[in-house]
Amino acid sequence: MSTEWATLSPIFWQSTWETLQMVVVTLVVGGFFGLIVGVLLYTTRSGGILANRWVYTILNVLVNFIRPIPFIIFIVAIGPLTLNVIGTTIGTKAAIFALCIAATFGISRIVEQNLVSVDPGVIEAAQAMGAGPLRIITRVLLPEALGPLILGYTFVFIAVVDMTAVAGSVGGGGLGNFAITYGYQRFNWTVTWIAVAAIIILVQAAQFFGNWLSGKALRR
Repeated sequence: MSTEWATLSPIFWQSTWETLQMVVVTLVVGGFFGLIVGVLLYTTRSGGILANRWVYTILNVLVNFIRPIPFIIFIVAIGPLTLNVIGTTIGTKAAIFALCIAATFGISRIVEQNLVSVDPGVIEAAQAMGAGPLRIITRVLLPEALGPLILGYTFVFIAVVDMTAVAGSVGGGGLGNFAITYGYQRFNWTVTWIAVAAIIILVQAAQFFGNWLSGKALRR
């Protein structure tokens, strides 16, 4: 095993880097667009500060259409789009493209649900003071929901780690691909469990940091 691990060690660290790259880029890009869509879902609903029935209906249908699709089916289904945009359907870049799209619509619903918990009286008070929609969103709505939003994004981080493992099963790279190619397919359970341990450590670190950051935000 020591001789084999000497060969697999560089591949393992490369796979770990690919997983981190996929997760971070997805969380930044998908998190940004998911935040925008989630805010629009909340503000354009009936009674919202930007109430618009058509915008809300279109966004709501789109989110409900894409979000429930299992990721392993989604990444395969958008293969032609990935090929046109990225130039390939395999590898880390192709996986990141699919991950960003899927994460955007998953995050948008989490953002909307967290914003719903904000006390409407706070928004009404801001409106009474003459604050416009943009000011209310940036200075009232998002700060009031910051703690729950951080926990929501922590949950998304963990979900994206899981999705990267799924992407590995269809050539997306990362620890999922490492575990399948060098562990499962070679009946090497030690390698498989090393990949599992790396994912568990990554998830635990993210959860610990998310809980700490959320606690800091809630105590403000």
